[in-house]
Amino acid sequence: GQEVGRRFHKLVDRLGSMAEETAKRKAEDELISDPENLLTFTPLGAGQEVGRSCHILKFKGKTVMLDIGIHPGKVGLDSLPFTDFVDLEKIDLLLVSHFHLDHCGALPWFLRKTTFKGRVFMTRATKHIYRLLLADFVKVSNIAAENMLYDDNDIEKSFDKIEVIEFLEEKVVNGIRFRPYNAGHVLGAAMFFIEIAGVKILYTGDFSREENDRHLVQAEIPPFRPDILISESTYGTHAHEPRHERELRFTSTIHKVVTSGGRCLIPVFALGRAQELLLILDEYWQAHPDLHNISIFHASAMAQKCMKEYETFADIMNERVRRMRPDNPFRFRHIYPLKSIHDFVDDGPSVVLASPGMMQSGLSRELLDRWAPDAHNAIIIAGYNVEGTPAKEILNEPAEITSMSGQRIPRRAKVHNISFSAHVDFQQNRDFIRTLKPAHLVLVHGEKSQMEHFKTGFLRDYVDLAEQHPITVHTPKNADAVEMHFRGEKMAKVIGRAAAEAAAGRVGGVLLQRAFDFHLVHPDELFKYTDMKTATVFQRQIVQFAHSMAVLQSYLARIYGADVVAAEQLTDGATRLTIRHGRVTIVPAPAPAAD
Repeated sequence: GQEVGRRFHKLVDRLGSMAEETAKRKAEDELISDPENLLTFTPLGAGQEVGRSCHILKFKGKTVMLDIGIHPGKVGLDSLPFTDFVDLEKIDLLLVSHFHLDHCGALPWFLRKTTFKGRVFMTRATKHIYRLLLADFVKVSNIAAENMLYDDNDIEKSFDKIEVIEFLEEKVVNGIRFRPYNAGHVLGAAMFFIEIAGVKILYTGDFSREENDRHLVQAEIPPFRPDILISESTYGTHAHEPRHERELRFTSTIHKVVTSGGRCLIPVFALGRAQELLLILDEYWQAHPDLHNISIFHASAMAQKCMKEYETFADIMNERVRRMRPDNPFRFRHIYPLKSIHDFVDDGPSVVLASPGMMQSGLSRELLDRWAPDAHNAIIIAGYNVEGTPAKEILNEPAEITSMSGQRIPRRAKVHNISFSAHVDFQQNRDFIRTLKPAHLVLVHGEKSQMEHFKTGFLRDYVDLAEQHPITVHTPKNADAVEMHFRGEKMAKVIGRAAAEAAAGRVGGVLLQRAFDFHLVHPDELFKYTDMKTATVFQRQIVQFAHSMAVLQSYLARIYGADVVAAEQLTDGATRLTIRHGRVTIVPAPAPAAD
């Protein structure tokens, strides 16, 4: 008997599990079959590559674009994201994460020469520096006029269309809620929280979790669990060298080169890591009087303008910089601006930080051509470099390089790769994702091999969390849509007088919907929260009832509750019943008049 009972209970449990599994599968099928529940993410750039970051989110009829950059290794139209794959007129919102060209370099073209009609947001610091950087890009680009995407006039016109959003400020555009968090990386860089119909998305852009940066804060960890995390994967499974070891190798290498009579070229972006390296070098030079007769130059046509921007936005830098105020850490003691190579007296050892960082053109490329043949000189690559750029190619230490004039010249200068790139390495990115525990992780901004290596390594290290917080990792290439399904959240906020009544146990009112926001308001307060006006409609009906008013009152009390049905004796002896605070009144009809 016990054995039969045990088998019976086992069968019941199994049938129950099967029923649960069937119900779950049915719910999933319903979720997937409804096109309203489909959210798509499509990279138009930076999908299995680094460069021209640009992504499209679509959900519930809303479209958001994330960044609009150019590819540093390409020119003209070839450098643009694949915007042909999207209807630009239907984009509601464009969010720009930071001022680097591979994230914002196509913005003047996009705003001036396409059908885009949506709104554009970036942080205040990003907007200020955007105009300087792009003007410099147009000025130093060594490309034919027919390959220029825009000119100075386009940059100025685009500037007027950009709206500013402060860190942690929340805005809503066409039902799309968004808020920027500090991403580290460069001054003003933001990661964006986006919410559409209750689905929470976090786009990191480029971010840094470096603890010992000279001037930037660490990227924030937002206080919520996103449904979707869109994260850079630039360095794959690479581990950054410890900061103190990097700084020691950097300064000792430069010290050795210049005291041996050589020149040292450090190609950098005009803004970003350049300021970090300048802070390190200025501090090192101050501590070594034997170097005071050797000059350090920041070779950028806009170096001085850039420094003013850094002075302006010192309040969003880290505690180290804020503690130094009112002193300005960016007023260097041993570093001098250099506007052009024509102003440079190259008559001895020196250190030059020159833009652009990938040496496609400009001052950094001119100095590379000049200094590469001399074995006393050195080139220090201090940041990440994209495939197809001179900076990436020189890391292979070729015997010869092609100059800007097209000639083959020998490369005898030593090449050192000492990265201060402000991107997360594998451990920093992994720990960031483990903290947030998203349901979906979409990897972007990484070469295909680096993405795959990161995915493999991350999933291996996520095993302990996978059962409780399952995660799906996506590695899309450009123009390939990732499809995810969400029902979207519908929650009504009770406000005003309706909220007071709800607190007393009575929930009711008029449900208002604006985009994906629902509010429950008292009918008498519609004018406060909408443009609608209220009116009172009186309706009179005569219903035949064959019993007394006392019997009717008893029936109504059973239906509505005795506390909402009230009886009142009138002067003529009749009884009047009221329901719901007088909204329904019942009185005996007068007898019809005799003919």
